[in-house]
Amino acid sequence: MPGAHNRAGEAIIASTLFGKAMIRLRSHRLVGYAMVLLLGIAAVQAVASLAFYETIDRETIREDHARRVAELLVVSERLHAIDRDAPATIMSTSHLQAGVASSPAVQRQGEARAAVDIRRLVLAWEPALAGRTLLLDVVKGPRGQRDLVGSMRLGDGAWLNFRSPDVASGWAVALRATIMTLLATVLCVGAGLYALRALMRPLAQLARAADAMAHGQPAALRESGPAELRDLARSLNDMQARISGLETDQAKSFEAISHDLRTPLSRLKIASDFVDDSDISRIVSSSTEEMEAMLMSLQSFLRAQHMTADAAEVDLVAMVRDLLASLPGETHLEAPPVALARTYREPLLLALTPLIENALQYGERARVTIGGKDSHWRIAIADDGPGIPEDCFDAVLDPFFRLDSSRARNTAGFGLGIPTAYRLLQRFGGRLSFRNGGPGLIACVDVPTA
Repeated sequence: MPGAHNRAGEAIIASTLFGKAMIRLRSHRLVGYAMVLLLGIAAVQAVASLAFYETIDRETIREDHARRVAELLVVSERLHAIDRDAPATIMSTSHLQAGVASSPAVQRQGEARAAVDIRRLVLAWEPALAGRTLLLDVVKGPRGQRDLVGSMRLGDGAWLNFRSPDVASGWAVALRATIMTLLATVLCVGAGLYALRALMRPLAQLARAADAMAHGQPAALRESGPAELRDLARSLNDMQARISGLETDQAKSFEAISHDLRTPLSRLKIASDFVDDSDISRIVSSSTEEMEAMLMSLQSFLRAQHMTADAAEVDLVAMVRDLLASLPGETHLEAPPVALARTYREPLLLALTPLIENALQYGERARVTIGGKDSHWRIAIADDGPGIPEDCFDAVLDPFFRLDSSRARNTAGFGLGIPTAYRLLQRFGGRLSFRNGGPGLIACVDVPTA
């Protein structure tokens, strides 16, 4: 019965670990997809806005050129009627050079779109110029820019020639619009990421709860968020209730079996004293003691799966020193004068005890080292025994695993000491790992931190 319960518990823990991994994977993927979507939308918006503002800026520049050219033509014609040389001296600026000549600088109307558009806009600004011969073209300037050049026939037959440098210059509107667009995009992406984080918070809580469940720590979930997440939280709460019920039934079942077995075992032990044959009496007595020890070991293993404890400030050095003093065998402690940690004293003691006993059983002595600082303390337990093959490091964490697989069992123990320590540390947030010290095995305990 305990074996069946244990297999069921292992199956539930395995499924919980798988569910936790899937929740985290889906959460990370969902966040990644959402971030890519937001950045994609922002990029599309930025490109579209830049194209839009560039078009607007181009139209603004052409309108500005057309307005200046229209003013130049009207004013220059009037000045020319007063003084022939006045347009060249009065109307020429850094943005527009003008002069009067007997021949046109532009022989025919250019076909460039900018020239056509500006001519149309000039006539729209000054309809009176429609009766004049007006020729515009776009040519390459001395610095590689595109200049607008033009010629208009005046009333006396002379030609007013002008040049407007860099007809495609500007970007004043586009630059300001680009900055505003980028700022708006950054704000929108930031708001979107904040909203996404708020949306993902229930999913992150589910992942943390699944992690706690995998370590045997109950974590009731608040059923909030979208409907799908509320349903998932409700399912996880129900699953936790079922797991807790299974563990309770497991503990009650074992307590009942243990109670029922102890009575006949006590009778057998008493009866062995009345057996005349000393060999038979010794066999019966030793078998009874072994069965009682097995029941105690199994009880400790099952208790580790649903044990609770309160956190407290513990001096690890004093605690380990007292533990070593209570165990038979040669031990050696290497530690600082004081190692304070806020941890779970009883579970940590129950986890260290079988590890040190194993070191004393398989080696001549146990060497315990306490290292680390603050909330990161590690207790290393080394022996000078034969060690364990590295491919068995995971197997020794399984209940009832023994390196000597013979049914006769040449060594003491039932294969539950290390699994008990592992589950206690896992349940309270610690960690157990192994490495070979050559010779001997080193068991490393990361002390749980409350």
